[in-house]
Amino acid sequence: MSEPIKNRYDFVVYFDVENGNPNGDPDAGNMPRIDAETNHGIVTDVCLKRKIRNYVEVVKEGEPGYEIYIKDGVPLQTSDGRAFAELGIDAKEAKKLRKDDPTIDFKVRDYMCRTFYDVRTFGAVMTTFVKNNMNCGQVRGPVQLTFARSVDPLVPQEVTITRVAITTEADADRKNTEMGRKYIVPYALYRCEGFVSANLARKTTGFSEDDLELLWDAIMNMFEHDHSAARGKMAVRALIVFKHDSELGNAPSYKLFEAVSTKKKSDVSIARSFADYEDVVVDESAIPEGVTVEYQLK
Repeated sequence: MSEPIKNRYDFVVYFDVENGNPNGDPDAGNMPRIDAETNHGIVTDVCLKRKIRNYVEVVKEGEPGYEIYIKDGVPLQTSDGRAFAELGIDAKEAKKLRKDDPTIDFKVRDYMCRTFYDVRTFGAVMTTFVKNNMNCGQVRGPVQLTFARSVDPLVPQEVTITRVAITTEADADRKNTEMGRKYIVPYALYRCEGFVSANLARKTTGFSEDDLELLWDAIMNMFEHDHSAARGKMAVRALIVFKHDSELGNAPSYKLFEAVSTKKKSDVSIARSFADYEDVVVDESAIPEGVTVEYQLK
């Protein structure tokens, strides 16, 4: 592992979806999430973190220090137990051990951060440690994302589908096909904003320069190994990174975010591709001293 990052970063991500459901809402029949007042589409931060975790798991499979804590099929308690086993801690004696060794909480936290990339990056709530009277159950990660929001309002469409595979033998005697429905967004361009705290990286998780490079790589390619019929065609279109020349930063995040923009071309009424938008631009005159802009465009 390289040293913890020493600079604060803020970033903006643009990604789009074509004929797919980028983030279904289980409370609304899996309809694409939208702002009910404006009809702008929404993709949650949790959804995007899942894509990043999946990418890291694929490209760093088997490498020490890059395991994923929040993953399918592995109970969190099982992963938490590895820290106890590695450090020789009897969970039932955790409270007594804390009195004998005041640093035990930090040892457990550091083990989890060293072992799991997503804990080191996004932090985690580890209830096993909380239940055992330890103060390391909540780790605040240096990398945080906002909800993504579509640049323009959208209208989700419900598509009726049929299949020839019948679910039960009883149904097969009386019908040849079954009906189904799926929701899609015909096209939408989404924007997400994010933050990377060098202060939390240094003081808490040890998020490093190598981790940061992997994060940018994961963001740019988070949909490349996540294709499915439900999600249609999704792609990251632009990543704009603001690098501060200090640990605590040289400008408020919102001022940097406001300097980044795009909009539909003047002759386009309803966008159906990324080409229907003007290039993503950064107003360089709004960027204060001590902040540099880095672009990654596809």
